[in-house]
Amino acid sequence: MEKNGSNPLVSIIILNYNAGELLLNCVDSVFKSVYTNFEVLVVDNLSTDNSHVICKEKFEKIQLIENKENLGYCEGNNVGIRNANGEFIVILNPDTVVEPNWLNHLMSAYNDFGEGLYQPKFFSLNEKLVLQGTGNMLHIFGFGFARDKGKINEEKIESVEKIGYASGTCLFTSKIVLGKIGLLDSFLFLYHDDLDLGWRAAHLGIDSFYVPKSIIYHVESYSIKWSPKKFYWLERNRKYCLLTHYSKETYEKMRLSLFLVDLCVWLFYLSKGFLGAKIKAELDIFRNRKFIKMRYYELEKLKIIPDKELIKKFPDEIFVPKNVSEPIINRSFNNILSKLSKNVKKKII
Repeated sequence: MEKNGSNPLVSIIILNYNAGELLLNCVDSVFKSVYTNFEVLVVDNLSTDNSHVICKEKFEKIQLIENKENLGYCEGNNVGIRNANGEFIVILNPDTVVEPNWLNHLMSAYNDFGEGLYQPKFFSLNEKLVLQGTGNMLHIFGFGFARDKGKINEEKIESVEKIGYASGTCLFTSKIVLGKIGLLDSFLFLYHDDLDLGWRAAHLGIDSFYVPKSIIYHVESYSIKWSPKKFYWLERNRKYCLLTHYSKETYEKMRLSLFLVDLCVWLFYLSKGFLGAKIKAELDIFRNRKFIKMRYYELEKLKIIPDKELIKKFPDEIFVPKNVSEPIINRSFNNILSKLSKNVKKKII
């Protein structure tokens, strides 16, 4: 793309499922953007609250796509991408409010750094000074987390920075990039879809970036709170990513450490009363083992950057929100993760 001030069309895809007033606030903020060459596609996953209809009545310029069933987060967004006319794509959650210059900064970063996956800085919509993320990171054992979540914003860095993967809360890229990486993996349905996309991109030598000048406010998990259902999807999809992204050789070197991590996860789920979610996740992975094996070989053929080069960049610890687990448990878990991570890195790197 030229750096001469041209304004290519950006397709902003907002997937809706009973988002209510949040959807209206989101779309309203988008239409106040300084960057004006964009289209808004609201893809509705069979909402029952009529929010998509109300949105279309209030904002006639949007393109409303009504799915006949709830296709999940991944395939729902894929529907939007397939119908998009823009050279650039934004996946934007309906529980967000964007600042006027958000899109200009994302476009500028793409101009400067080229093909990649980009995300803005996230603040809490209800507590404007509280961060919800300054870039997502990928851990060697398949955990994904947002940096600085829950902290008061004291960040002074305004330069674009490489990160593990760009958050699906607001993900900016181009159709050219998605043509190389592929769309969101519909098997995941929801959660870890952005982690999977970023991991696939990294294996192709395509980086993810954090753009701190682009600012968005976000309501965390309006559709699914921290619950057995959410823990099921997170654990199921973490296992799926481990089995599809690591080579057999890498996985074998990690096997003992993965077993020990899994033991910790079992204990954690038991302590939260979510044992059924863990069992369901394991059974789902087992039932889909043939598909997972096929997906593994598909991705393995496409790899350009080997596992060990990516693993070098993975952090040894993760961030766990306070509303998920007690600080003392988080510290203990991170101590175990850190030791196991460093041990695995010695074997692989």
